[in-house]
Amino acid sequence: MKINLATQVNQDYLSVKNGFDETLFTKLSPPFPPVKLARFDGSEVGDLVSLELNFLLFKQLWTSEITASQTDEKEYFFVDEGIKLPFFLKKWRHKHRIIKEGNQAIIKDEIEFSAPFGLATLLLYPAIYLQFLYRKPIYKKIFS
Repeated sequence: MKINLATQVNQDYLSVKNGFDETLFTKLSPPFPPVKLARFDGSEVGDLVSLELNFLLFKQLWTSEITASQTDEKEYFFVDEGIKLPFFLKKWRHKHRIIKEGNQAIIKDEIEFSAPFGLATLLLYPAIYLQFLYRKPIYKKIFS
């Protein structure tokens, strides 16, 4: 399943790139489930990011590896792919794109995911979509 969301922000793409750090990552975490950042190496190839998701009665570890990263005169992107996923996910790939748009930038979240079986993937779609929709006003506020 794929989800694509775009948010225009009022900073140039290189400033936005520099703002993609541990502080931003923490601010983007939704209220539920509560997320504890266990590890944040950065957004370069080989870096790891680990989260502990707290579902009140149980916790799940989610670890992604940065598998691609590139900057050119038009865009910056990096890709995180799940290497240790919560039980409800079988596959996770998230491409973070920051595209130059004059003196502004467009942040694009391009997500591909699947659950262990088809129906679960469909059921997860609204929850994951809302988790990323939650980011749009945060991006706009931080990069205003």
